[in-house]
Amino acid sequence: MRCPFCHDLESKVIDSRSSEEGVAIRRRRECLACERRFTTYERIEEEPLFIIKKDGRREPFKREKIIAGLRKACEKRPFSFETIDSIADEVEQEIRKRNENEIPSALIGELIMERLKNIDQVAYVRFASVYRQFKDLDIFMRELQHLLGTKNKQE
Repeated sequence: MRCPFCHDLESKVIDSRSSEEGVAIRRRRECLACERRFTTYERIEEEPLFIIKKDGRREPFKREKIIAGLRKACEKRPFSFETIDSIADEVEQEIRKRNENEIPSALIGELIMERLKNIDQVAYVRFASVYRQFKDLDIFMRELQHLLGTKNKQE
């Protein structure tokens, strides 16, 4: 493993532990040349997964896009990086369980909204407004009323 500081190829593993609910192994390493420490993650190499966009284009699945969308929706909300990472893990696991190589982007958006709705309604509305591309205030208000109706039923 190449050291991110001095780029030497020799390092030793100091600590290993399972992370992300057993999906990855986190390793603390120490460079034998500069003696600085760094963290690496080891994951199973999975089959390539493609996302079918609304316009029919196909692009490779990128977990980072889910995290970026969640960060935007959760900005200035009481969310930790671990919560965002956990939601991204859940969504990725859910789509990989389907054993399909191509997944519609709409499914991913719905899975994210489903989780946000149960955690933080402001983040849910932010994500939904971008994802569903609300064209006017009426559509936005209908979504809010639906959200309020769901909340009242749960109480």
